Amino acid sequence: MNNCHCGRPIAYPSCCGKIHHDITAALTAEDLMRSRYSAFVLAKGDYLIKSHHSSTRPSRKEKKSIVRWAKSVNWVKLEVLQTSKGAPQDTKGTVEFKAFYYDDTGMQMIHEHSRFIKEHGYWVYVGVV
Repeated sequence: MNNCHCGRPIAYPSCCGKIHHDITAALTAEDLMRSRYSAFVLAKGDYLIKSHHSSTRPSRKEKKSIVRWAKSVNWVKLEVLQTSKGAPQDTKGTVEFKAFYYDDTGMQMIHEHSRFIKEHGYWVYVGVV
């Protein structure tokens, strides 16, 4: 069995694949963040747009550039450093993570402390804390 793209020791269909199919399956802010990482790995533009809060959501027009960039890099791994709140009973939470990838210039890292809230009953990404 292969690990999910997000690094959890379960197969993609039972992990992020389930969330990509039904965003309400993300029970925690961390689940949503991990599913977004996997969506970048797989260049799932529609999911990346849907999983953004309505106030910070990129336009449909921007989706093409997001997908193009996601496909242009070689994703290596995700490290979740810490979470604050974001449990199923919460309405907001934060996740600090590092995402590693290779581009034309070598190994790169995104280090972000992200903010998530529930909108319409499910977790969405708002932006950087």
